[in-house]
Amino acid sequence: METTQTTSQTTSQSTSQPASQPDARKAIFKDANFRWLIGGGMLSMLGDQFTLIALPWLVLKMSNDTLILGIVLALISVPRALFILIGGAVVDRYSPKTVMMLTKYINTALLGILSLLLFIGHLELWMVYVLALGLGISTAFSIPSGTSMLPRVVPGAQLQSANGIMLGLRQFTMFIGPVLAGLLIALFGTQNAASPDTVSDAHGLAAAFLFDCFSYAFSAWTLSKVTMNTSVPTNQPGQQAGGGTLELLQSVLAGLRYCWNEKQLRSCFIYWAAIAFFIMGPIQIALPVMANQLSNSASALGLLAGAHGAGTLLGMALSGIRPGLRFGNLGRTILLIDFIVGLLFIPMGLINASWQGAGILLAVGTLGGFLHVAVFTWMQRQVPPQMIGRAMSMFMFIFMGIGPVSAAFTGWLMRSVTIPQLFMSSGILLVAIVLLALLLSPMAEVSDRPTSV
Repeated sequence: METTQTTSQTTSQSTSQPASQPDARKAIFKDANFRWLIGGGMLSMLGDQFTLIALPWLVLKMSNDTLILGIVLALISVPRALFILIGGAVVDRYSPKTVMMLTKYINTALLGILSLLLFIGHLELWMVYVLALGLGISTAFSIPSGTSMLPRVVPGAQLQSANGIMLGLRQFTMFIGPVLAGLLIALFGTQNAASPDTVSDAHGLAAAFLFDCFSYAFSAWTLSKVTMNTSVPTNQPGQQAGGGTLELLQSVLAGLRYCWNEKQLRSCFIYWAAIAFFIMGPIQIALPVMANQLSNSASALGLLAGAHGAGTLLGMALSGIRPGLRFGNLGRTILLIDFIVGLLFIPMGLINASWQGAGILLAVGTLGGFLHVAVFTWMQRQVPPQMIGRAMSMFMFIFMGIGPVSAAFTGWLMRSVTIPQLFMSSGILLVAIVLLALLLSPMAEVSDRPTSV
């Protein structure tokens, strides 16, 4: 399962390229390599959204236990976070295309097995654990291979334009994918289980996983048609096979030291770590539970997730139209937007209709999408080119590593608290974090202007 950060990190690598000409987007589609890459990639990104909706719904239908849901999500996300640096080292030593092809074959097999077991009624929770773990490890290698593919496929002058297209398509699939997935599960789902051992909505869930399985198989085929630019070296200059691990560890430590020594970067990372812990868990765990309570239909979950994706796309478009829109400076803008999001979270658990939750999540997504572009642009300008990859990896690790812990903790917590209590507590905590950051940290001083390095 690929992630939004994949295309965003790739974008960060292209800042040194010259600006694209007005017709660059038209010219790039004349490149057969790019058409093969983006054709399969878009379908794969869409398929990812089907699994992101179907998997939590499946776990809830099998266990009705939010703690188990948190464990399954952690089994995907924690290995992805732990192995992503190793995945990057493997990609540096071998062809990104080879690594990406291998991960696509693995994910095709895993999702095919999951779909088949679910359809024939022989799926057990321990099998879901194993399959989730496999998907998480595979993704740890697909993310760095994905970030390395595009520079080896399109000319450098068109890289910025290509990244913009990929990022826009990613956000579009995040908008439309959950809605389509919810409709598919509801359309083919078995709403009334024939026996206690039968999973409700089993056929619809199997169809959703099968679509993602097909998307990986199809994108593997289109990727096989892509010709890599052999002028870009696969291995790092001077890198020896015996010293690769030590060199990797030294490089990682140097990146960590840099992030810690930079005052503004350190403040932002600590702040975002707190946000990831208190916000990502409720979104990942509570939304499926809320959708189940509102209408007992996967289409409700699709509507909620789709509204958030639509808001994210809208917010990114707004950032493109008004890139300089700030409340004083970037730091104060971040704090203000997160303060508003906290206030929106407080009444989230009190809604009694899906459209109400969709409205709130549309607003939350719009604010988050605007910040998404602003933050990545700031990091591109703030961090020197030789450190940008490690700084972005640290940023990704915060959300990939802390988010799953938050999800597992939220799943355990929901055994003793209600949905309204959870969202109200999360909203209040977010507001408190913003106020503490405003009073006790340099967050309010974060500026769009790069610091001297």
